[in-house]
Amino acid sequence: MKDLVKFVYPSNWVGDQTILYRTAGKVERSLDPPSLSGSGDRRRRNVNEPVVAFGPPGSNGELNVSVIVAQVPIDFSIETFGGPKEVGEAIVQTITGSGKRPNVKGTLIQANLREDSNKKYYTLEFQVESPTFQRHNVAVCCARGGKLFTLNAQSPQSIWPMVKEDFYKIANSFSLTS
Repeated sequence: MKDLVKFVYPSNWVGDQTILYRTAGKVERSLDPPSLSGSGDRRRRNVNEPVVAFGPPGSNGELNVSVIVAQVPIDFSIETFGGPKEVGEAIVQTITGSGKRPNVKGTLIQANLREDSNKKYYTLEFQVESPTFQRHNVAVCCARGGKLFTLNAQSPQSIWPMVKEDFYKIANSFSLTS
């Protein structure tokens, strides 16, 4: 049984072409014989990249929604790390580098639990800012069958009031299907 995600997004948004090209490149590389040196592209294999992303046409990626799927132990439960607030605070600390990046600040604004068909979804709203950017995010996390699914909708802080309602519609529509 293969897990699928579903969610709504603004009808005028388009798929991120970078992800499409990256996926095509991985398929091409998988057809090449392995490197004799063994070095390959190991660094990239440990990075969880979005499997899908959407945003306004012609945008620079600052305003988008994406989904990342990460492998976790088969018995992984997001509740092991605590409730939505604890998980949200841990995510913000991870993003800000837990003090290793002093110019990057993060604030958890809201954290909620949504239950649907025996699945728990943590919805997190947070801000991340530095001297060069200010972003507002709404993320939804859910784990099932050895995978952690994370939807993240981000916008520049300056346009957050205009997209807040849409972002919560996106977050509330996010669900796992099989």
